[in-house]
Amino acid sequence: MNISESKSVTVPELALIAATRGAIGFGAGLLLADKFKGERRKALGWSLFLSGLASTVPIAMHVFGKKQKHITEH
Repeated sequence: MNISESKSVTVPELALIAATRGAIGFGAGLLLADKFKGERRKALGWSLFLSGLASTVPIAMHVFGKKQKHITEH
């Protein structure tokens, strides 16, 4: 697989990718912050972090696994 190969991503796919990145970031932030008390913060933080992380794999497989349509002019 060529990592530098360009891929086209639809707006809904981009939104889904952004949402999972946000969940991971927000979850990690909760784990590191002291805004909530102990167990509640940890439970919410781990839930968001792990759900964002787990959803990344199928999204990445979809985006990087789809075939590009090449338009050729003759």
